[in-house]
Amino acid sequence: MKRKCIANIARLNALMDEAGLDALVLRSGQNFTYLSGVVYPGTLQRHMDLTDSTRPVMLVWPRKGKPRIVTNTTAAGLVKRDGWIDDIVLYEAYVESPQQKLVDALNDMNLSAAKVGFERDYISAQHWEAIRKAAPKLDMVDCTAFMDRVRWIKTDEEVALIRRAADLLDDAFLETFRRIRPGDTERKIHADLMGTCLRLGFEWAHGILNAFTNTVPYGGESDFVVEEGDGIRTDYVAYLHSYPGHQSRTVIVRTPTPEQRRDYAIHIDIHRKTIERCRAGARVHDLWQYTMSEYEKAGWPHHHMLIGHSVGTWWHQQEPILRRNSEVKLEKGMVLALEPHVNHWHVQDMILVTDGAPLLLSAKFNTDQPFVVS
Repeated sequence: MKRKCIANIARLNALMDEAGLDALVLRSGQNFTYLSGVVYPGTLQRHMDLTDSTRPVMLVWPRKGKPRIVTNTTAAGLVKRDGWIDDIVLYEAYVESPQQKLVDALNDMNLSAAKVGFERDYISAQHWEAIRKAAPKLDMVDCTAFMDRVRWIKTDEEVALIRRAADLLDDAFLETFRRIRPGDTERKIHADLMGTCLRLGFEWAHGILNAFTNTVPYGGESDFVVEEGDGIRTDYVAYLHSYPGHQSRTVIVRTPTPEQRRDYAIHIDIHRKTIERCRAGARVHDLWQYTMSEYEKAGWPHHHMLIGHSVGTWWHQQEPILRRNSEVKLEKGMVLALEPHVNHWHVQDMILVTDGAPLLLSAKFNTDQPFVVS
C-alpha cells in the first residue's frame, strides 16, 4: 500500500518562498526519502549514499506543480509501489546520462532558467558541472542547510512514527538483553539484536555494543567475551519506514557493584536534568555547557563533541547537532536524541521539544537503574 506524505510541506513551502526557490533537486537518501516516501534497501541504498554513483535517483520538487522523479528501471519498482509521487522519468543505467535526463525534465517543467536548490554535498563536482554545462541558464544554489531546517520541525505523523520506532527498539533491547549470558561474545549479542530488530519489522538497523572492559568503542563487534560483572554499553538505531528508533541502554551482567550503581545514578541524573532543559528557545551551546559543568562537578571528563542531535529519515544524526558554540535555538516540534555520555556510561532517549516540558518519546524502557541480566 502506498504511503501518504507525512513531511512538513507547509514549512517547506514557506522556506522556499523565503529563499526565492522555484524548485529543488534532491538526491540524498535523507531528503529523497523524506519527500518521496521511498525507502531503498541494500545496493540501491548505497547508490543513494555514494555521491559519484552512476545510478542516482533524483527528485525534482517544484514550488508549484507536481513533483517528478528521475530514476533508472531497477530503482523504479519501489517508487511505483511505495511512494506517493507518480510522475516518473526513466533513464537506462550505465548507458544514458542521468544528469542529462534531469536537465530534460527541468526543461519540460519550465525550470531550465529557474532558481533551483541542489544538495551540493551530494552531487559530485563532475556531475555538478555536467548539469551546469547542459543548462547554462539554470541558477544552481546549495540547499543542504535549507533542507536541514525544513526537516527539523516534525509533523504529528512523523512524531507518532518515531515514537512507534522507539517502542519497537526498546522491545528489541529487552528481548535480547534477557538472553545474554556470561561467556557470550559481543558479536553474538549484536547479531541477536540485529536479527530481533528485523524480525520486529524494521527495514534495517545498525549500532555499537561493547563491554566496559573493551576500551575500543565503535570498533565493530568482535569475539571479545562478556564476563560476569561486566557492564555493556549500547548505541543503536533501527529504521521503521526510514524513521529511527534511536536509543542507548546500559546492561550489567549479574549483580552490579556499588561503584557501578553509584556511577549510573550520577549519569542518569545528569541525563534527565539535561533533557528537562530542552525547551523551545534554549540555546544549544548553553545546553552543552550545562552538561559539561555537571560532569565537572562529578569529577568526570567534561569536554565532549556533542550531547545529542536531531533525528529524521534515512540517517539518524541530523541537524541541529547539540554541540559547543552552536547558536541554534531549539524550536517547538523538534525531535532530539539526547545522549550526554562519559566513557562507557551512555543512556540515550528521544524527546519532543514543546513550549513547556519536553515529551519523552522513548519511554518503554525503564532507565531508573541499569538493566541487570539475572
